[in-house]
Amino acid sequence: MSEEILINVTPQESRVAVVENGVLQEVHIERTRNRGIVGNVYMGRVSRILPGMQAAFIDIGLERAAFLHVSDVRSVGSAAQTRIASGGSNQDSDPAAIGDVLHDGQPIVVQVVKDPLGTKGARVTTHITLPARYLVYMPYTKHIGISQKIGDDAERERLRAAVKSAMDEGDEGGYILRTVAEAVSDEELRTDIRYLRRVWLAIQDRIKGAAPCSLLHEDLVLALRAMRDLVRENVEKVRIDSRESYHKAREFAREFIPEVENRIEYYPGERPIFDLYSVEDEIKKALERKVPLKSGGYLIIDQTEAMTTIDVNTGAYVGRKNLEETLFKTNLEATQTIARQLRLRNLGGMIIIDFIDMADSDHKRQVLRALEKALARDRSKTYMTEMSPLGLVEITRKRIRESLEHVLCEPCPVCKGRSVLKTPQTVCYEIFREILREARQFDADKYLVLASPTVIDLLLDEESTSLVQLQEFIGKSVTLQVEAHYNQEQFDVVLL
Repeated sequence: MSEEILINVTPQESRVAVVENGVLQEVHIERTRNRGIVGNVYMGRVSRILPGMQAAFIDIGLERAAFLHVSDVRSVGSAAQTRIASGGSNQDSDPAAIGDVLHDGQPIVVQVVKDPLGTKGARVTTHITLPARYLVYMPYTKHIGISQKIGDDAERERLRAAVKSAMDEGDEGGYILRTVAEAVSDEELRTDIRYLRRVWLAIQDRIKGAAPCSLLHEDLVLALRAMRDLVRENVEKVRIDSRESYHKAREFAREFIPEVENRIEYYPGERPIFDLYSVEDEIKKALERKVPLKSGGYLIIDQTEAMTTIDVNTGAYVGRKNLEETLFKTNLEATQTIARQLRLRNLGGMIIIDFIDMADSDHKRQVLRALEKALARDRSKTYMTEMSPLGLVEITRKRIRESLEHVLCEPCPVCKGRSVLKTPQTVCYEIFREILREARQFDADKYLVLASPTVIDLLLDEESTSLVQLQEFIGKSVTLQVEAHYNQEQFDVVLL
């Protein structure tokens, strides 16, 4: 499967598109005014201990305090890891209380592992990790781990031995070998180790004189992170439409990933780079609720704060053989589209998929295996359950950054995110009730109703009889006035 990465850079924002076989799979967006902070290291300060949640709020200089759970405090986490490594259980002793390891006002070095989402602050940890091209450095552990996606035992042993030999005596810290490290040379691993050492030494120097709530280390900008994290062997080209970013990417590749340097191209075309492969159109479609399938079926994707639900429907697809075969083929096709939409929309957390009910147990197994295979290409960690008797499949997908919808959109100021509006008729009846309420409480000569054009039109037409009856009942006149800037649900009753 061939891949191409398109990078669009402007002073306001940077965007990265991952295209597989001409089809958009992922979009990453970083805006200059509100860059993501995952990976940043801060000198924080404990602002509040939460004994009931075994957590603390950490002030790192942002609008909202960051959240630190006791399990993410290094002294506690290290002790737990030691117990497990020695053959014991994590339940061998009572876990330390948050008040035993932290106190108000305490300075603490933390790293952001999850961006602020909605009303929640960032999630932080004291277990610092620094990523490079092939390795992730963990300065506070001695462990050498290897990605589970590298399955060959001999290769795993070779990589472990290569990292050990590249480490100097007395070196502190451990490493995790990333999936892209498979088959790389010992020298490439040494280059990564040297780079990570320099980064960590620079952070240590800044820690010594750092003021509370200050930034110690900032992760790379999006264009360079894409070079580090997204470029793999099957990436044929990396096209960048900014000459300055192109030169920076070449320099970065020359130093850290020289095998990629010749694949980086400057895109000078008059046609916008995201018009290639219809990327802009695909982004627009990714914001829609309905996703069509080639067969004529469709998906309905609803994203809420608690979870995301995906409903599979046959739509116009009627099949050729029988009903069971039609349902099976629709569900099978939906698995590929669902996996792509999760990546494209960057949906995380709890995801519930409502497949069309199938009677054949073998068809259910095939659909699940197809979904599992499609999700295996996802860079984010996913976990999937078996299909329930109701045809539901639960998925959890690691959520690090905001979804595409939350980055590009905001809740509707009219419906407040409900996705529905009260009908004009409902608003009319609310106005009648409000007038009755006011008439019982106050002695006014007459009433003025201010409302949107659609509501006023209904009051003058279909509800005119009801309005006359209301005026007769309260013995007062009611005047109507159109307010063009009012939304459909908005109205005011003024006493005159």
